[in-house]
Amino acid sequence: MNVPATREDLMIVNMGPHHPSMHGVLRLIVTLDGEDVIDCEPILGYLHRGMEKIAENRTIIQYLPYVTRWDYLATMFTEAITVNAPEQLGNIQVPKRASYIRVIMLELSRIASHLLWLGPFMADIGAQTPFFYIFRERELVYDLFEAATGYENDAYRHYWCRRSNKLGVVRTNATSFRNTMDLRKVDRYECYDEFDWEVQWQKEGDSLSRYLVRIGEMVESIKIIQQALEGIPGGPYENLEIRCFDRVRNPELNDFDYRFISKKPSPTFELSKQELYVRVEAPKGELGVFLIGDQNVFPWRWKIRPPGFINLQILPQLVKRMKLADIMTILDWNT
Repeated sequence: MNVPATREDLMIVNMGPHHPSMHGVLRLIVTLDGEDVIDCEPILGYLHRGMEKIAENRTIIQYLPYVTRWDYLATMFTEAITVNAPEQLGNIQVPKRASYIRVIMLELSRIASHLLWLGPFMADIGAQTPFFYIFRERELVYDLFEAATGYENDAYRHYWCRRSNKLGVVRTNATSFRNTMDLRKVDRYECYDEFDWEVQWQKEGDSLSRYLVRIGEMVESIKIIQQALEGIPGGPYENLEIRCFDRVRNPELNDFDYRFISKKPSPTFELSKQELYVRVEAPKGELGVFLIGDQNVFPWRWKIRPPGFINLQILPQLVKRMKLADIMTILDWNT
């Protein structure tokens, strides 16, 4: 943290980890000259659970219950990347119907994540009522998740624009919060290239623009879900043949009769001796996993690339010369 040595009467303030807006996972050491922010140092690691080392001592199936703790706002994406990595490592083919179902669940999770960002953020900057509206809508999504797995307000519009416009401007060639590159378009994973949708972006790069990007992404997610529901194909939703991974394949395992066997073995297979990096377009940005196999049922290396950690690197530059009250506006847009 670089504090000017010539300045006097500077105040150093801790924001978090127990500040209500930090949610217990982040601490900021803020240097203030009155209300003006001179410097800011993020302190991370308050939510570290050793997830990578746990992965290296579990099979993929054993590890799946843990991964929702990576990002409890976008749980479907953490599960998706956890199964996509070994699928690509073992060249496992996913049935078309399963791919459509994954897209539907991922986009529902994107909407739920953006909603839970929107409500608490508005509460952090003083608009409390929308917080209750977003939970009403988010519960509809979680009702669907529970059934599948077992488990904007006009009154604030002018206030919203006044509090977020021209704050936290990113002066780069990138667009608002993310650039025009969307991994769903670039990597063409699952079946996103079969749907008609647009990448959302804004050129201003401030907090208001990042709000518009996320609202636009929710609209595009609804379009993708509608198209997926209309065009979802029939056929199997799981590849039963791959349960005999690295053994002699038996195509009969994918026949109709085998779908109703009460006890199906869990696919505990060896991860081949190679390495790869897999990524998905999560609600906060790029979520990736670097995986190394070593002819073992456990990964030799499992490295998580979270989007939030990358985004926080720019925070000290965004909040300098801003007011103390603007920190939460910029921080919530940045995470």
